[in-house]
Amino acid sequence: MAGTIALPLEEFIASLDNASLPKILQVCSGVYFQGSVYEISGSEVCFSTGDLIKVIRIELLSVSCEDVRKNDKFELPINHTGLFKVVPDEMPYSSIEELLSLRPVGLESSLPFTFSSHSKMTFGTLTLGPGRALTVLSIERHKGEEDQVRCHVKGQQEASAEVRIPLSSRGEFYECGSEECFTLQEIMSSPSLRSRRFHFINTTKYEQPLVLSPVYQVHAIMNLRKNVLKFPSNLEVDVVDVTEQCKDADFVNPLSLTEVLSQPDESFPAVVEILECPETRSLFKCSWLPELNKNQHLVFHKKGTTAMVLLSSLKSRKTQQYFLVSQQYGGRLRRRPREFNSVYELYAASTRTPGLKVSVTRNCEEVEEEGLPALSVGDQLEIVSCTRMELLCESSKGNKQSVEALLCQHLSDPNDVDDDDDDDDDGDEEVKEQDEKTEVLLPLYMQGHFVEILSDNKKYRLSDLEKEFSLPLDVKVVSRDTGLELDPLVGAACLRIEASMLEPTIQASFPHRPDYCFEIPTQWLSLSVSFTKHPLPWPQGQPPKCNIERVTEVTDVFFYEFRIRGNTDEAPPPRPPKRDLSSLSVTKKSSKSEKKSSKTSKAKNKQKSVPTDQFSALTLNNKKRPPAPPPPDGLNDEPPPLAPRKLSEAETATRKAQPNTYVKMEQSIKNDLYDMSADVDSDHDYESMDESLVSMVKTAQEHIVFY
Repeated sequence: MAGTIALPLEEFIASLDNASLPKILQVCSGVYFQGSVYEISGSEVCFSTGDLIKVIRIELLSVSCEDVRKNDKFELPINHTGLFKVVPDEMPYSSIEELLSLRPVGLESSLPFTFSSHSKMTFGTLTLGPGRALTVLSIERHKGEEDQVRCHVKGQQEASAEVRIPLSSRGEFYECGSEECFTLQEIMSSPSLRSRRFHFINTTKYEQPLVLSPVYQVHAIMNLRKNVLKFPSNLEVDVVDVTEQCKDADFVNPLSLTEVLSQPDESFPAVVEILECPETRSLFKCSWLPELNKNQHLVFHKKGTTAMVLLSSLKSRKTQQYFLVSQQYGGRLRRRPREFNSVYELYAASTRTPGLKVSVTRNCEEVEEEGLPALSVGDQLEIVSCTRMELLCESSKGNKQSVEALLCQHLSDPNDVDDDDDDDDDGDEEVKEQDEKTEVLLPLYMQGHFVEILSDNKKYRLSDLEKEFSLPLDVKVVSRDTGLELDPLVGAACLRIEASMLEPTIQASFPHRPDYCFEIPTQWLSLSVSFTKHPLPWPQGQPPKCNIERVTEVTDVFFYEFRIRGNTDEAPPPRPPKRDLSSLSVTKKSSKSEKKSSKTSKAKNKQKSVPTDQFSALTLNNKKRPPAPPPPDGLNDEPPPLAPRKLSEAETATRKAQPNTYVKMEQSIKNDLYDMSADVDSDHDYESMDESLVSMVKTAQEHIVFY
């Protein structure tokens, strides 16, 4: 493109691709909204005449659709699923060669296509009238002869013929409509197609021809600004390509951390400036991360690859923590026994640790139908292999069901050997040998609680643990790393080494403290920097001795992202076999009836032992009273006499108190109750009442008032 031709920014960007970048543009004119300032995605973009813009990347965002006749515009996403057809040009072509050269795509890939002639055409003995449609089938090239196109002509009464027309044939030719359809992606990828007009198919929303234009997001830098600009390509700005004239212009070169790794080793150490802050601060919980602010300077000492491990603290009352630790960590660690909550976890651990030995920490009852053996606290097992076991499936009429199981050997506890029985040592040895060979099958779906048996009490370096043992591995820090000001791993009851990795890192520090270094994992931190010409913060040729921060605390988000990236398609734990629902229902019913009968017996026993329940049934506040016992023989069915009205103090003084009507019945009721309890042949199961119960009944009777 000529450097003196001014083009609209949209048209110029549409003619580029990322392979041709970078390009330096100069703003020469434009129509601005609200002056010369654009507010785009929260950043202020200002273009003035004469500004230099260095385009470093373009990204296709959407497609602008313009209805020329109605002067209407709208945008479609690039992944729009609708199809478009080319609208034939109304402009005539003067020759066959011109008609073929202006096809939207390559001729061979777009065949066949149809055109017509405005005038009569004669080819030897064949004459074609005006308006006759000709379909181009192929182009024929012969050495020493003029190129020709082979066309199909459809005549009257379904008659057809083939003709060959030289490319140099002149006339007035028009393109006919085609049934070929295109997607937005195909149209935008072809410069020839972008120059044509289209219309939707299978829709009546827009029947008018549309001009399709790509809308890019432009990533650029300016010579007077340090940050990367992002703006759409459809800004109404005219630009000129001045790439050749401004090769030596001073532009800030923003680099991502991945691009920093590609720089030569001679570029380090250097002072860099942060242009864009980290986008995801939730991955790390380290002390240096909050200081990575915009325009902050850093010292990049060197680049490299660091061997690291991912640690996690076990779940406890405190919040679970995660650490990214370099294998150069100087502390000493001791192995801790691992805990397992299922047989499947035992199986997974045994595949990485042959000869794994565990101890049972919780009793397990035997369930013969499901193949669950009885385990007691303290039982020691050695994992042998994974095999299969047969279970009797009740629902399948005696058929057996095969499930995966873990073959283990029972180990005898050396503390169980009786030292006093010295006379029968040979017999004890035989029994011990027999116990050691006792085998047990544990289904993989079985839940249980086990702890690893360890006989190793040695102190290890972190790098040695990863070499000698398979991961995951439970450890405890027994001596801190003296090279760290504060070792966050000390004090944790137990840490689990989840995995090891090789991470590309950049060793960095802040200029005010160049000897305190930390390692930035470039794959986990998004940061844009630029190399500066600032001097290093130490005397020339005298770099400081760096103390590297070997432990970096990360968040649970980092841990889960790491697990997702390294996810292996492991099979889930097996399910337990299907149970017989009918037997379960019978069992549930029987258990319910047993519970009901037990509750009834308990209530009956309680009723016998606590006579106050009978007394409470006689109170007026109790809503549900038990049925009254039959009246004694000495009482008739006549209602009791009414109680006398309450007298005043004067009347009370003049009259004598009336005797209680129910006092005379006390002795008869008492005698009748004793007679009832003594009647053994009676059909009623009445219990004898002691003197205290009779006294309570008497008191209750004296307090009953009838209205």
